[in-house]
This record gives sequence, C-alpha cells and structure tokens, in this order.
Amino acid sequence: MPVSLTPRERAQLKARAHALEPIVKVGQAGLSDAVVAEVDRALTAHGLIKVRVGGEDRHAREALCDDICARADAASVQRVGKVLVLWRPRADDAPLAG
Repeated sequence: MPVSLTPRERAQLKARAHALEPIVKVGQAGLSDAVVAEVDRALTAHGLIKVRVGGEDRHAREALCDDICARADAASVQRVGKVLVLWRPRADDAPLAG
C-alpha cells in the first residue's frame, strides 16, 4: 500500500531529513535486489533516509526513484538533484503532527 503524506507531514519530514547524509547509493548497475534489500533495511532501522541515485539522464533517475518507492513501499518526501528522501512509518514512531 503506497504511503501518502499531507503537505504539513512532508514539510516536517523535509526538516528532519535536512541534516541526514545519504545511506544508500545506487550506482551504474541500477536497482538490483541487493540495493532494494538495503533500502528496506535502512527504512526499517531509521524510517527516514536519503538515497543517492547515480546517472546523468534526469528522466531515467526519476523513473528509478519511482521504482525505489514502489519496491520499498515508501513515500518520496523530496527529490533534489540526485538525492531522494524516503520515509516509511515504523511501528515505534510517534505519529506526525498533521
């Protein structure tokens, strides 16, 4: 089930993600099962992560970001250049003030 965010929730998550560094990096090999598993592990551990997506073609990066969100069952909070911010709610997270 895709996760949806209200504008207020998205703004709160952007503020929390500002100081984060990318945890997962997608290289030239693209989105392999190992990369998806690593994104899943990072989301389970942290809930809010940054992913650096390589490649020079903007449209290919956007498609790759959409694929990452779908396969990880996470919400795209923000895309800035080659960095994607993902969020997936965790069981122990406090609810976002919406």
